[in-house]
Order: sequence, then structure tokens, then C-alpha cells
Amino acid sequence: MKPLLITDCDEVLLHMVRHFRTWLDEHHDIDFAIGAGDFATSMRRRDGSGVIPQAEMWSLLGGFFPAEMGRQTLVPHAAEALQAIATRADIVILTNLLDDCRQPRVAQLAAFGIAHRVVCNQGGKGPAVAALLAEHGGADGPPVAVFVDDIAGHHESVARDAPGVHRLHLIADAELAVAMPPAPFAHARIDDWREALPWIQARFAGGVPAAA
Repeated sequence: MKPLLITDCDEVLLHMVRHFRTWLDEHHDIDFAIGAGDFATSMRRRDGSGVIPQAEMWSLLGGFFPAEMGRQTLVPHAAEALQAIATRADIVILTNLLDDCRQPRVAQLAAFGIAHRVVCNQGGKGPAVAALLAEHGGADGPPVAVFVDDIAGHHESVARDAPGVHRLHLIADAELAVAMPPAPFAHARIDDWREALPWIQARFAGGVPAAA
């Protein structure tokens, strides 16, 4: 049975927040302070009307995905790391987007030479990770698995629903990484794929699940 890598996309494989900020600036006259809190509280209209309401924040994100996904750029060394991992493990890209964004995400990643299964998810990722473990498992149980994500809440969700998964907190955007502390429910925090790759490979080579 092959090991399994389950990885997020935005700010793990592809840069997103810097391009979202530029789009908000160019098309909506909104300033976006990366790392200043959640997305809604990080936005300010330049007309002085204050914080963006939560519902409008979701609407703006819906305007970026999938129409503006072409702005996104590849995280350095991510494609090479996935290429190396794919020689010994299965890879699933678990992205929190609506289901109708799946095919645009597949095409977007393929343009960067990344061609792995894409699964869309809404909400905490723990249940989806548990389902993937069951799907990829066999008579001996689930495979050794590593989960990579930039959002602390998803690590908590995976720790609750799939505690045997090794959890790596990775934030590719340097500005965002400085502002965000290590996720309490992750086993490690590494923000560079050149260092993340040997950590992941060591978990696979060890062949045992993470300690709950």
C-alpha cells in the first residue's frame, strides 16, 4: 500500500493572498492587510465605510474563484517536491472551494505541471481526510498519510477526525507566514518546500501513523 499525501492548494502549492489583494485594489478599491486577522476584518474600503461584512467577504471570494484564478502563481519548489513524492506515494489535493471550481482548479494546476486528483471541500477538512484514508486503505488499515495545510483550523479538524495523520503546517506567503503562529494541532511548521520534502519523506519512510 502506497503512502498518501493530502495537500491544500492555496498558499501551499499556489500563491493566493497577494493576488487577491491586488485584485481587490484594482477592481474594488479595497485595501487588504495580509495577516491582520480573518479575511473580512482584513479588508477596508478606501471610501472610509469601514470593515467589509462577512457576507460581502464571501461574495468577493466567489468573484475571485474561479474567474481570477489565472492570477495565481506557483509556490517555489512545490512542483518539484510533488514530483519527488509521487515516485512513492499517492497525492490528493484537497482544496476548500465550491464543487463547480474543481475543473478550473484541475486546469490551473495542470498548467503548472501538477496533475493529481483534486477534491473540493467545504468546512473543516477532517471528515474529508478520514474518507480519503478509508478509500486508500486496505486489509491492513489506512495508509501512512501526511496532511499539509496553511490554516490552523484544518489541522485541528484532522487531528479530531483522523488523528493518525502526520500534520504539517506550511504557509508559503512570507508576509502571511510572519503574522501566523504555528498551528497548535500540527506536528511541525515548515514554510519552505525544500525543507518540507525531507520531513514528509521521513514520515513515509517511518511507516507508522502519527501519535494521537
